[in-house]
Amino acid sequence: MPRMLDVSDEVRAEIGDEEADRLLAGENAPGSYDCTSCRTPGDSEQERTSTVLFIGEETAVLAFAHATCLPSQVVQVTEEQLRGAVKSISGDSVDLDPSQVVPEQAVLGVTSGLVLIAGELHPALVVEPTAPIVRPGATAAGDDFLPLLIEQGFMPLTELAEVPPVLHGWSVLLAMGQLHAVLQPGSNGGQPVAWWQAHQPLQVTEPWRAAANKHQQVLMFAAPVGSIGRQPREDLLRDALDKAAANGKLVGAAMPLAGT
Repeated sequence: MPRMLDVSDEVRAEIGDEEADRLLAGENAPGSYDCTSCRTPGDSEQERTSTVLFIGEETAVLAFAHATCLPSQVVQVTEEQLRGAVKSISGDSVDLDPSQVVPEQAVLGVTSGLVLIAGELHPALVVEPTAPIVRPGATAAGDDFLPLLIEQGFMPLTELAEVPPVLHGWSVLLAMGQLHAVLQPGSNGGQPVAWWQAHQPLQVTEPWRAAANKHQQVLMFAAPVGSIGRQPREDLLRDALDKAAANGKLVGAAMPLAGT
Protein backbone atom coordinates (compact mmCIF):
# COMPACT_ATOMS: atom_id res chain seq x y z
CA MET A 1 0.00 0.00 0.00
CA PRO A 2 1.48 3.41 -0.92
CA ARG A 3 2.65 5.48 2.02
CA MET A 4 1.64 9.10 2.65
CA LEU A 5 5.27 10.18 2.51
CA ASP A 6 6.79 13.55 1.71
CA VAL A 7 10.29 13.31 0.20
CA SER A 8 11.77 16.77 -0.37
CA ASP A 9 13.99 17.57 -3.33
CA GLU A 10 17.04 17.85 -1.06
CA VAL A 11 16.38 14.44 0.51
CA ARG A 12 15.82 12.94 -2.95
CA ALA A 13 19.11 14.45 -4.13
CA GLU A 14 20.94 12.71 -1.28
CA ILE A 15 19.34 9.27 -1.43
CA GLY A 16 18.75 9.12 -5.19
CA ASP A 17 15.62 8.85 -7.32
CA GLU A 18 15.46 5.06 -7.15
CA GLU A 19 15.44 4.93 -3.36
CA ALA A 20 13.03 7.88 -3.12
CA ASP A 21 10.62 6.15 -5.50
CA ARG A 22 10.85 2.92 -3.47
CA LEU A 23 9.98 4.88 -0.32
CA LEU A 24 7.01 6.56 -1.98
CA ALA A 25 5.79 3.20 -3.24
CA GLY A 26 5.89 1.85 0.30
CA GLU A 27 8.61 -0.73 -0.34
CA ASN A 28 11.19 0.56 2.17
CA ALA A 29 9.07 2.79 4.40
CA PRO A 30 7.73 1.60 7.73
CA GLY A 31 4.01 1.65 8.38
CA SER A 32 4.32 2.75 11.99
CA TYR A 33 7.21 4.81 13.35
CA ASP A 34 8.18 7.07 16.25
CA CYS A 35 8.27 10.71 15.15
CA THR A 36 11.85 11.99 15.30
CA SER A 37 10.54 15.37 16.49
CA CYS A 38 7.77 14.80 19.04
CA ARG A 39 8.69 11.15 19.77
CA THR A 40 5.08 9.95 19.59
CA PRO A 41 3.88 7.16 17.25
CA GLY A 42 2.99 7.86 13.66
CA ASP A 43 1.56 5.82 10.79
CA SER A 44 2.65 6.55 7.23
CA GLU A 45 -0.44 4.75 5.90
CA GLN A 46 -2.83 7.02 7.80
CA GLU A 47 -1.15 10.46 8.03
CA ARG A 48 1.26 12.58 6.06
CA THR A 49 4.81 11.72 7.06
CA SER A 50 8.07 13.56 6.37
CA THR A 51 11.35 11.85 5.56
CA VAL A 52 14.23 13.47 7.49
CA LEU A 53 17.80 12.58 6.56
CA PHE A 54 20.46 13.16 9.23
CA ILE A 55 23.92 13.41 7.67
CA GLY A 56 27.25 13.32 9.48
CA GLU A 57 30.73 13.47 7.96
CA GLU A 58 30.71 9.79 6.98
CA THR A 59 27.31 8.30 7.79
CA ALA A 60 23.64 9.08 7.38
CA VAL A 61 20.39 8.05 9.03
CA LEU A 62 16.93 8.30 7.51
CA ALA A 63 14.21 9.05 10.06
CA PHE A 64 10.51 9.82 9.88
CA ALA A 65 8.37 12.58 11.39
CA HIS A 66 4.77 13.72 11.36
CA ALA A 67 4.44 16.26 8.53
CA THR A 68 2.78 18.56 11.07
CA CYS A 69 5.96 18.43 13.20
CA LEU A 70 8.70 18.73 10.57
CA PRO A 71 8.98 19.19 6.83
CA SER A 72 11.02 16.69 4.83
CA GLN A 73 14.59 17.94 5.00
CA VAL A 74 18.29 17.15 5.29
CA VAL A 75 19.83 17.87 8.72
CA GLN A 76 23.60 18.21 9.07
CA VAL A 77 24.91 16.81 12.37
CA THR A 78 28.35 15.99 13.71
CA GLU A 79 29.62 12.46 13.17
CA GLU A 80 29.97 12.06 16.93
CA GLN A 81 26.39 13.13 17.45
CA LEU A 82 25.16 10.76 14.76
CA ARG A 83 27.16 7.74 15.91
CA GLY A 84 26.82 8.38 19.63
CA ALA A 85 23.46 9.99 20.33
CA VAL A 86 21.46 8.69 17.36
CA LYS A 87 22.24 4.99 17.66
CA SER A 88 20.24 1.81 17.27
CA ILE A 89 20.52 -1.29 19.39
CA SER A 90 22.26 -3.12 16.55
CA GLY A 91 25.22 -0.79 16.73
CA ASP A 92 25.57 -0.82 12.95
CA SER A 93 26.73 2.38 11.36
CA VAL A 94 24.71 3.50 8.36
CA ASP A 95 26.53 4.27 5.12
CA LEU A 96 25.33 6.88 2.65
CA ASP A 97 24.42 4.03 0.29
CA PRO A 98 20.62 4.50 0.31
CA SER A 99 20.01 0.75 0.38
CA GLN A 100 21.58 0.73 3.84
CA VAL A 101 19.74 3.72 5.33
CA VAL A 102 17.55 2.45 8.15
CA PRO A 103 14.64 4.18 9.90
CA GLU A 104 14.65 2.51 13.31
CA GLN A 105 17.10 4.67 15.28
CA ALA A 106 17.21 5.80 18.87
CA VAL A 107 16.55 9.46 19.54
CA LEU A 108 17.01 11.40 22.74
CA GLY A 109 13.87 12.42 24.59
CA VAL A 110 14.33 15.61 26.64
CA THR A 111 11.97 16.74 29.41
CA SER A 112 12.29 20.00 31.35
CA GLY A 113 11.20 20.41 34.95
CA LEU A 114 12.04 21.99 38.29
CA VAL A 115 13.82 19.74 40.79
CA LEU A 116 13.97 20.49 44.52
CA ILE A 117 17.46 19.95 45.97
CA ALA A 118 18.46 21.03 49.47
CA GLY A 119 15.36 23.18 49.78
CA GLU A 120 15.86 25.10 46.53
CA LEU A 121 14.29 24.67 43.09
CA HIS A 122 16.70 24.10 40.21
CA PRO A 123 15.91 24.03 36.48
CA ALA A 124 16.60 20.56 35.10
CA LEU A 125 16.62 18.67 31.83
CA VAL A 126 16.03 14.92 31.91
CA VAL A 127 17.40 12.97 28.95
CA GLU A 128 16.26 9.45 28.12
CA PRO A 129 16.79 7.68 24.78
CA THR A 130 13.97 5.89 23.00
CA ALA A 131 16.12 2.74 22.62
CA PRO A 132 19.38 1.36 24.03
CA ILE A 133 22.48 3.32 23.04
CA VAL A 134 25.48 1.21 22.15
CA ARG A 135 29.11 2.24 21.88
CA PRO A 136 30.09 3.18 18.31
CA GLY A 137 31.54 0.14 16.61
CA ALA A 138 30.13 -2.32 19.16
CA THR A 139 28.68 -5.52 17.74
CA ALA A 140 26.96 -6.92 20.84
CA ALA A 141 23.58 -5.69 22.01
CA GLY A 142 23.65 -3.72 25.24
CA ASP A 143 23.26 -0.22 26.62
CA ASP A 144 26.35 1.98 26.97
CA PHE A 145 24.49 5.29 27.37
CA LEU A 146 25.58 5.94 30.97
CA PRO A 147 29.19 4.72 30.57
CA LEU A 148 29.59 6.98 27.54
CA LEU A 149 28.31 9.96 29.52
CA ILE A 150 30.48 9.13 32.53
CA GLU A 151 33.48 9.16 30.19
CA GLN A 152 32.42 12.68 29.19
CA GLY A 153 32.46 13.80 32.83
CA PHE A 154 28.92 13.16 34.06
CA MET A 155 28.70 11.94 37.65
CA PRO A 156 26.86 8.76 38.69
CA LEU A 157 24.15 9.68 41.22
CA THR A 158 22.72 7.43 43.91
CA GLU A 159 20.45 10.17 45.28
CA LEU A 160 19.45 13.76 44.56
CA ALA A 161 20.72 15.24 47.80
CA GLU A 162 23.00 17.90 46.30
CA VAL A 163 23.61 19.69 43.04
CA PRO A 164 25.98 17.70 40.79
CA PRO A 165 29.29 19.35 39.87
CA VAL A 166 29.64 21.66 36.88
CA LEU A 167 30.68 19.94 33.65
CA HIS A 168 33.09 22.44 32.13
CA GLY A 169 32.82 23.09 28.42
CA TRP A 170 29.18 22.02 28.26
CA SER A 171 26.25 24.46 28.28
CA VAL A 172 22.50 24.70 27.73
CA LEU A 173 21.40 27.10 25.00
CA LEU A 174 18.26 29.15 25.62
CA ALA A 175 17.11 31.82 23.18
CA MET A 176 13.98 33.93 23.37
CA GLY A 177 12.85 31.84 26.33
CA GLN A 178 13.01 28.58 24.36
CA LEU A 179 15.31 25.59 24.69
CA HIS A 180 17.45 25.09 21.59
CA ALA A 181 20.35 22.76 22.38
CA VAL A 182 22.76 21.14 24.79
CA LEU A 183 26.27 22.05 23.68
CA GLN A 184 29.45 20.07 24.26
CA PRO A 185 33.09 21.07 23.69
CA GLY A 186 34.25 21.01 20.08
CA SER A 187 37.16 18.86 19.00
CA ASN A 188 40.66 20.26 19.60
CA GLY A 189 39.29 23.19 21.56
CA GLY A 190 37.13 24.42 18.70
CA GLN A 191 33.68 25.95 18.83
CA PRO A 192 31.10 24.04 20.92
CA VAL A 193 28.90 21.63 18.97
CA ALA A 194 25.37 20.41 19.65
CA TRP A 195 25.24 17.18 21.65
CA TRP A 196 21.46 17.43 21.44
CA GLN A 197 19.52 19.92 19.34
CA ALA A 198 15.78 20.51 19.29
CA HIS A 199 14.21 20.05 15.86
CA GLN A 200 11.87 22.82 16.92
CA PRO A 201 12.73 25.07 19.90
CA LEU A 202 11.06 23.73 23.04
CA GLN A 203 8.96 26.00 25.23
CA VAL A 204 9.91 26.09 28.91
CA THR A 205 7.73 27.40 31.71
CA GLU A 206 8.21 30.86 33.16
CA PRO A 207 9.19 29.42 36.61
CA TRP A 208 11.78 27.18 34.88
CA ARG A 209 13.25 30.10 32.97
CA ALA A 210 13.26 32.27 36.11
CA ALA A 211 15.13 29.57 38.03
CA ALA A 212 17.62 29.21 35.15
CA ASN A 213 18.26 32.96 35.13
CA LYS A 214 18.65 32.96 38.91
CA HIS A 215 21.18 30.14 39.03
CA GLN A 216 22.71 30.83 35.60
CA GLN A 217 22.98 27.09 35.17
CA VAL A 218 20.82 24.08 34.35
CA LEU A 219 21.06 20.59 35.82
CA MET A 220 21.04 17.75 33.32
CA PHE A 221 20.13 14.21 34.36
CA ALA A 222 20.33 11.21 32.05
CA ALA A 223 19.03 7.66 32.39
CA PRO A 224 18.81 4.60 30.10
CA VAL A 225 15.67 3.86 28.10
CA GLY A 226 12.74 2.78 30.28
CA SER A 227 14.08 4.35 33.48
CA ILE A 228 12.10 7.61 33.61
CA GLY A 229 9.31 7.67 31.03
CA ARG A 230 7.21 10.66 30.00
CA GLN A 231 5.95 11.95 33.33
CA PRO A 232 3.06 14.44 33.14
CA ARG A 233 3.84 16.19 36.46
CA GLU A 234 7.04 17.38 38.13
CA ASP A 235 6.35 15.40 41.32
CA LEU A 236 6.10 12.21 39.27
CA LEU A 237 9.25 13.16 37.38
CA ARG A 238 11.07 13.60 40.69
CA ASP A 239 9.84 10.21 41.92
CA ALA A 240 11.13 8.59 38.72
CA LEU A 241 14.50 10.35 39.12
CA ASP A 242 14.81 9.18 42.73
CA LYS A 243 14.00 5.60 41.71
CA ALA A 244 16.52 5.67 38.83
CA ALA A 245 19.21 7.03 41.16
CA ALA A 246 18.50 4.37 43.79
CA ASN A 247 18.80 1.72 41.07
CA GLY A 248 22.16 3.08 39.87
CA LYS A 249 20.69 4.25 36.57
CA LEU A 250 21.19 8.02 36.76
CA VAL A 251 24.01 10.40 35.94
CA GLY A 252 24.01 14.16 36.19
CA ALA A 253 25.91 17.39 35.75
CA ALA A 254 25.39 21.13 36.12
CA MET A 255 25.86 23.21 32.97
CA PRO A 256 26.19 26.97 32.56
CA LEU A 257 23.28 28.74 30.90
CA ALA A 258 23.96 30.12 27.45
CA GLY A 259 21.46 32.70 26.25
CA THR A 260 18.41 33.95 28.09
